[in-house]
Amino acid sequence: MASTINLSLTDELRAFIDSHCGDQGLYATPSEFLRDLLREKKERIEAARIRDGVLEGYRDILSGHSVEFTGSIRSALTEAKKREKSGW
Repeated sequence: MASTINLSLTDELRAFIDSHCGDQGLYATPSEFLRDLLREKKERIEAARIRDGVLEGYRDILSGHSVEFTGSIRSALTEAKKREKSGW
């Protein structure tokens, strides 16, 4: 579903957008350019969230807060909960 948003831009920002659109730019319209910028920003935020999760996992491993995976997620989760309750 498409929706519209109105933005107030400084002359500098409008010139920046215009420089990337039309015959001289990669994008046909300012809307196309701004949608692409928003998608890139969304992807960066999602990538940072994933990266933070991976780093948290590494920290858990280094601090001994992990269980060996033996092929059963259920048993690994049960063991992790048991260890967490006992303070690892």
